[in-house]
Amino acid sequence: MESLDLRVLSDALAWHRAGHAVTLVTVVETWGSAPRPAGALLAIRDDGVLSGSVSGGCVEDDLIARTQAACKAGSPSAARPALIVYGVSKEEAARFGLPCGGTLRLLQEPLQDIEWVEQLLERTAAQQLVLRSVTLTSGAVKLSVARRGQALEFDGISLNTVFGPKWRLLLIGAGQLSQAVARIALLLDFEVLVCDPREEYASTLLAAVPGAMRVDGMPDDAVRALLPDAHTAIVALTHDPKLDDMALIEALQSDAFYVGALGSKRNQQARKQRLAEHFDLTTDQLDRLHGPVGLALGAKTPAEIAVSIVAEMVQVKAAVAQSPVPAPT
Repeated sequence: MESLDLRVLSDALAWHRAGHAVTLVTVVETWGSAPRPAGALLAIRDDGVLSGSVSGGCVEDDLIARTQAACKAGSPSAARPALIVYGVSKEEAARFGLPCGGTLRLLQEPLQDIEWVEQLLERTAAQQLVLRSVTLTSGAVKLSVARRGQALEFDGISLNTVFGPKWRLLLIGAGQLSQAVARIALLLDFEVLVCDPREEYASTLLAAVPGAMRVDGMPDDAVRALLPDAHTAIVALTHDPKLDDMALIEALQSDAFYVGALGSKRNQQARKQRLAEHFDLTTDQLDRLHGPVGLALGAKTPAEIAVSIVAEMVQVKAAVAQSPVPAPT
């Protein structure tokens, strides 16, 4: 299971190998109520087939026409990256269906060299964070190691985008609910880690959810070894206090942006009292616990509960993402 942007690159690579001309389009900057965020990726095949989206359908038809015209013209400039802006005026925004006068600035990039695509997909498959840098004047692409929390950067000369698991999720427990949460989280570009000392549970999840990785040991040891940062979520789902509480003690004292635990309101109240009395966790630390875990959607099935959990994680993550992470000194 892979993220949408990596699927776009996988499709682009397959199309190129099959003999098609392929153009990549990346959202560089947005203003107003743009439908897709900066970094969103689209691949356009020479016959108009698409993978991905940069506007939710607003400007894709025009982009197809542009790229097909450039391919037919065979001009030298068609082989170099080019910037395209939509929605500069209210009339143009209305023409392309951009909401609320939104504006899109896009980088249109003919795919010439596929070696970087192969390397990027190989590295991200190994759960590595990769920084892709493209120089607009030449179209040259360079890959390097990215840091967690690094954002898209564009200075008018080069574009830097990050691929791979930008956020981490550690699941304590590997039951049916954890399987559902893991599947959704992988689609959202989370690196999914699972800790469950019960061998039969852990083996079942790893077989059912390709892309998830196991962390050996007991839950508290797993959290400590992970060194949770502001891009890490930890969710305890075993419903067994002996396992969940061990992980939560460490998680609530860490920098994890989200800590959640399965259980009813009554169970959560008892859990907080237990943690406060026996493990000296402060009120502020206990207040960080999301429990019952997930948004109140009225969820009943494991799949519905998984949606509520990941939705709450995304809600909290969006607030965290507003604050840039400083470069390491």
